[in-house]
Amino acid sequence: MQSSTPSSPGQARPVQLVVLVAIVWLEALVLLALAVLYGIELANGQAQVSPGGAIFTMVLLALFGVGIAFAGLLLARGYRWTRSAVLVVQLFAATIGLPTMTGGYVLYGLLILVPAAAALVLLFTKPVFAATQRAVRSSAD
Repeated sequence: MQSSTPSSPGQARPVQLVVLVAIVWLEALVLLALAVLYGIELANGQAQVSPGGAIFTMVLLALFGVGIAFAGLLLARGYRWTRSAVLVVQLFAATIGLPTMTGGYVLYGLLILVPAAAALVLLFTKPVFAATQRAVRSSAD
């Protein structure tokens, strides 16, 4: 018998939530890949910024990538607080993507804006909202 908890293992996740989690994990993967790229450039002595700036950027990208991946994992498990984290990430993506696009890098801007816009739309769908009602602690704790 299935439980009424949206995140119970026996219950299917809505397709909107699956797509949203995939977008969030893709964003995290891109940030982690960029962190690795900064590390490679730094190791080869080809960093476009100072070594300190490259290390800072690499660590920042890695931390954000891991944080976003973790939020995506907990979003998939149905925790309600993750909707706020994902919303903030998408708003940051929009604040980076829009100036990128209007600054002449249309393709790069669209590669940032389109997933962020899709995630924002999916985030506010009824199935995603219903599937992400799990509290951090249950009432029995």
